[in-house]
Amino acid sequence: MMYAEAVRTTLKLDDDVAAAAQQLREAEQIGLSEAVNRLARLGLVRSNARVRQEPFVQQTYDLGLLVDVTNIAEVLELLDEQR
Repeated sequence: MMYAEAVRTTLKLDDDVAAAAQQLREAEQIGLSEAVNRLARLGLVRSNARVRQEPFVQQTYDLGLLVDVTNIAEVLELLDEQR
């Protein structure tokens, strides 16, 4: 997507980001702005891909206890009795 006007801003790039941009500039014969834009877009695509991962599911195990945890004092007393 191209904008009618270019947005100009000053960026301070970390050394590793500047090196990646420079490497892309040399390989593709493009300017710094184009290199930074390509790297940023690549990061956005990868970031969106991570969002689609399977949701985390906690593994559970049957401990043999049926405990109503609405009353913590009773739960602690029950656990003390189990020792």
